[in-house]
Amino acid sequence: MGFRLAGIRRASFAANYASSKSVEVPKGYLAVYIGEKMKRYVIPISYLTHPSFQDLLNQAEEEFGYDHPMGGLTIPCSEDVFQNITSHLSRQ
Repeated sequence: MGFRLAGIRRASFAANYASSKSVEVPKGYLAVYIGEKMKRYVIPISYLTHPSFQDLLNQAEEEFGYDHPMGGLTIPCSEDVFQNITSHLSRQ
């Protein structure tokens, strides 16, 4: 439903909200919601160990604690910032 973009998969949150339970996340990946429009990205779990992604996780913890309103991991940053970070991580 989404398309591959530099190591991440992106699908519109609005398009997937109703069917988000039926949209499978492949083994070894994690769904996150990014930006004001809450776009859904599917990222490799290997990103979780990188310091730059850890910073995003810390921001999410500060803003939301462990209560993420979307039911998935919501990261409070712009899509541009997220794409820059994940683009860099996919080249490593």
